[in-house]
Amino acid sequence: MATYKSKPVSIGRPIEDVYARIADIAAYQKHIDALPDEARQKIGDVEFTDDSISIHAAPVGQLKFVVKERVAPSKVTLEAAQSPVPLKLIVALEPDGDSSTTATSIIDVEIPAMLRPLIGGKLQEASDKFGELLQTFFA
Repeated sequence: MATYKSKPVSIGRPIEDVYARIADIAAYQKHIDALPDEARQKIGDVEFTDDSISIHAAPVGQLKFVVKERVAPSKVTLEAAQSPVPLKLIVALEPDGDSSTTATSIIDVEIPAMLRPLIGGKLQEASDKFGELLQTFFA
């Protein structure tokens, strides 16, 4: 298993507030629907339900992440469904005082060691971008 962690980001909200917002996956769809057309086109074809995120990505097809674990208020784990390799996306939260939270996104993927140099950089980049997204989601 290879693990790619984002840089920790600081969110100026209590951990309980951050967890509640991250764990409520269906609410993301409302935010996406409220975006201007241009912004929605940049995001692409993404659908959020209570317990899953579906991304339609050509030429791969549909990627679906299903919530596998919610550990209040410290962690939400999503797992790729029907993926050729086991893949998890984890959002780890730690309190940073009473009114601030540190968030880290983690990608755990089971890939052969010989492929890690080829795709490891892209997976690290994806983890970093997701971490940045978490921070801007609360700005």
